[in-house]
Amino acid sequence: MKKNALLLLLMTHVVLAQNYTEYATGSSMDIDTNHQFGICMMGGASENDNAMIWFLEKANGGDVVVLRASGSDGYNNYMYSELGVTINSVTTFVIHNAAGALDPYVLDKVGKAEAIWFAGGDQFDYVSYFKDNVMEEVLNQFINAKQGVIGGTSAGMAILGSAYFSAENGTVTNAQALSNPYHNRMTLGYNDFLEIPFLENVVTDTHYDDPDRRARHATFLARYATDNNMRAFGIACNEYTAVCIDDDGRAYVFGEYPDYPEYAFFLQSNCTTEFMPETCVDGQPLTWNRGGEAVKVAKIPGLINGDNYIDLTNWTNEQGAIWENWFVDNGVFSTEVTTNPECDLLGVSSVDTLGVFVYPNPFHSEITIMSHGQEFEFVLYDVLGKRQNVVITENSISAEHLDVGVYFLVVSDSQTSETFKLLKQ
Repeated sequence: MKKNALLLLLMTHVVLAQNYTEYATGSSMDIDTNHQFGICMMGGASENDNAMIWFLEKANGGDVVVLRASGSDGYNNYMYSELGVTINSVTTFVIHNAAGALDPYVLDKVGKAEAIWFAGGDQFDYVSYFKDNVMEEVLNQFINAKQGVIGGTSAGMAILGSAYFSAENGTVTNAQALSNPYHNRMTLGYNDFLEIPFLENVVTDTHYDDPDRRARHATFLARYATDNNMRAFGIACNEYTAVCIDDDGRAYVFGEYPDYPEYAFFLQSNCTTEFMPETCVDGQPLTWNRGGEAVKVAKIPGLINGDNYIDLTNWTNEQGAIWENWFVDNGVFSTEVTTNPECDLLGVSSVDTLGVFVYPNPFHSEITIMSHGQEFEFVLYDVLGKRQNVVITENSISAEHLDVGVYFLVVSDSQTSETFKLLKQ
C-alpha cells in the first residue's frame, strides 16, 4: 500500500492547454518556506548536479517552477527525486505563446514558487513571451521582493543579465559581430527585462567551448559600453560548467576541472578612465584595444564543490582565476595572459592625502565627511561605476536610499583626488 502511494506521488500530472502545457510532480498543495536568494547559471549541456543541488537547497523544501518554450518534463523527476534534495513540487510550464505566459494560473504558480528555472531553447521566445507584460512584473517581484532563487541554462542563462542578446534575428557569429558591431543580428536589450542583483550591466553567454562565442561576447560588451557610456561586464560558462551566486555576491564555479577543461569567464571593461572602444560604429570593424587591455577576464576553473569563486561586489577578489586581456584591432580578436587588475573605481587611485576623513565604514543611513574647512567635490559611485544620486551637504551624504553593497566616494580638488571604498550594511 505504501509503495503504491509513493508511485502515485511521483507520477507527473500532465495538463494540456491551448497556450501552455503543464507537467506537475509532487504535492499540489502550495507551501511557504524559509527560502534564500541565489542565482544559478549553466553553460548549456547536461546539468551540473552539485550546482543544481545548491539551487534546490536555496528553495528549502519549497516549490520549483520550470519555464520553457519547447521540450517537456525532463526536469521534473531529476529535480524532485534524483538529486537527494527534498522539495515540495516541480511544475514545468511549456509556454507556447505570450498568452500562455499571461494565463492567471501560470502567473499564480510562478509567483508562489520558491525557485524558478529557465530551460534552454530559443531565448527570443522567452523575450517575446515574458517581457513587457505581467509575467515580467511577476518575475521581478519574485526576484527582488520575495527574493527567491532563480537560474537557467543555455538560452535560460542568456536572458538573466540586465543586458542581453535577444537573438531576434537569429544567432550571430564572431565574424559578423567583429566586422560590424551593429550587424542586424546584433540584437541587444538594455536594462528593460529582468532585474537581478549582481547582474546589473552584465551580458551573459553560454556554450563557451564553441570558439565562435568569445569574440562576439566581447563585442556585446563593446556595444553596451558605447550605447550606455558605462563600463560593461560579462559572465559566461563552458557547456558543462555552472556559476552559483549567493546573496553576498560571491560567484562560485562548479565543474570537473582538472579532469575536463571546464571554466567560467568573468569579463569587465578595463578599469581606467579611458575604457571606451576606439571604433564601435555601424558598418565598420570593431577596434577595442586600449593598449591591449580593453577587457579584463577572470577565467576560473570549475571544481566539484565550487571552491573557486569571484566576488561580484568588486570583480577582482577571487580564488583560482587565470587572468587574461582580450582586445580587438580592426575586427581581429586577440587574447593574452595577464595578472589580476585589482581595480579601483575607473582606475582612480589614492594619492597624497587630502586631509579628508570619511566615516563610519561600514555605514547605514549617512556618510559623514570631515575636511577641515577646505572645499572639495564629492562624487559617489557604485561598484559598477554608476554615479549615485545623493544629497550632499557640507559634511554629510544622505545614503538611506542606497542598496546594500560596496560604494566608492571620490573626493577631489583642483589638483588631485582620493578614493574611499565604503560598505553599506
